[in-house]
Amino acid sequence: MNLGHVARLEAFGDRSLVTHAIMALSFVGAITAGLFVEGQLGLVSFVALLNFTAGVWIAQSIHSLGHGSAGGDYDGILNEIVDRTDTTETSGLDTGRLARLFALIAAVTAVSLLTSAQVLEGALFSIAVVAVGSVALVTAIVGFLIALGTSYDESMGRWTAEIDRQDALQGELAENRK
Repeated sequence: MNLGHVARLEAFGDRSLVTHAIMALSFVGAITAGLFVEGQLGLVSFVALLNFTAGVWIAQSIHSLGHGSAGGDYDGILNEIVDRTDTTETSGLDTGRLARLFALIAAVTAVSLLTSAQVLEGALFSIAVVAVGSVALVTAIVGFLIALGTSYDESMGRWTAEIDRQDALQGELAENRK
C-alpha cells in the first residue's frame, strides 16, 4: 500500500498548515452562510461550521501544546507559511508568538460575535456569545501555556549548559592543580 501522500504530513508544521487551512475554510464558510444564506439553512450552516471551526481550533491548540513540550522545531503558523525560522536563542516569554495568537483570537472572536449578532436572536445569541468566548478563553490559555513551556524549556537548557560549563571549568582547575 503506497502511503507517500501521508508521509508529507509527518512534519508537525505541515500538519499544522493543513489544519489551519481547514479552519480558515470552515470559518469563511460559516461567515458566508451566516450572512448570505437565508432561513434555517443559513442559520444551521452558520452554527455548524462555526462549531466545527472552534473544535478544530481547540484540537490544534492542544496538539501544539503537546508538540511544544516534546522539543519540536515548530515556531508558529506564520513562520511556517513564510518559512522563516529564527535560530537565535531567546530569553523570557515568547511574547511575539503570544501577541500574534492573541491578535488572531481577538480578530476571530470579533468576527464571530459580529456575525452572530446579525444571524442569531435572543437566547441563541446569548449561547453563541458564551460559546465563542469559551473557545477564545481556552485557546488563549493553551497559547499562554505553550509560550510559558517554551520559555521554561529554553531556561532549563541554558542552565544545563551553564552547569556543564562550570563542571568543565572545575575539572580543568582540578587537573591544573595536580
